[in-house]
Amino acid sequence: MIFQSVIGRCAVIAAGWIMFSDLPTAVAEETVATTGVVAKIDGVGLGWRALGKEDFTNVNCYEDTWAWDGSLVKCTGKPVGVIRSIKPYTNFELVAEWQHLRAGGNSGIFVWASEQALNSIKPGQLPPGGIEVQVLDHGYTEQYEKSSGKKADWFTSHGDVFPVGSSKMKPFPPTAPNGQRSFPRKNLSKGINEWNHYYVRAINGEIRLWVNGEEVSGGEKCEPATGFLCLESEGAPVEFRNIRIRELP
Repeated sequence: MIFQSVIGRCAVIAAGWIMFSDLPTAVAEETVATTGVVAKIDGVGLGWRALGKEDFTNVNCYEDTWAWDGSLVKCTGKPVGVIRSIKPYTNFELVAEWQHLRAGGNSGIFVWASEQALNSIKPGQLPPGGIEVQVLDHGYTEQYEKSSGKKADWFTSHGDVFPVGSSKMKPFPPTAPNGQRSFPRKNLSKGINEWNHYYVRAINGEIRLWVNGEEVSGGEKCEPATGFLCLESEGAPVEFRNIRIRELP
């Protein structure tokens, strides 16, 4: 895989296909002293479209769990559950911004969740299938260690990617001790009341995550490699905004 960002032009070569896109507004470049150029895809350009209230449906949350205001959606976190996209997606690029409003908040974006995994789940349950791109506040680590008395070495709060339930994925290194999660190569997520930027690329069973402009985690050989997108409610208030998608061949 080769991903190269240059001003006005983006080249992607992955999984046997090549795409060249002129993206004069979709790639914002900023210079970072330690890493050089960072490519931040904002989802503006040919083929991109916004996802809003009309693109999602409730699965097992309350009517007031999710509240939309244009491109912003607010989640109370109660009950645990998800909303899903109206249509399933296979190959796509996705951008979304998110922020937690309470220390230790937990949420996520599910990719390729099957209809079977979403059928008949009740309030308080999460889908038993799909690839989760985790949205976790830093305070969760301290809360977990204090409540469990165990070291929080099996997750991070900087963009873990992992299969849920019956789904499968071969994670990119570094991985969690049990080898199931792809851990981020860098810690780039911001804390509560600060907006984070996710760019997700999902193509031919491979998923890659960029956090605030840098690729950090992902995996390949995902099964299934088609399905619904879900936004997760998991106990604490969280907000998403500027959710945009571009479907790929």
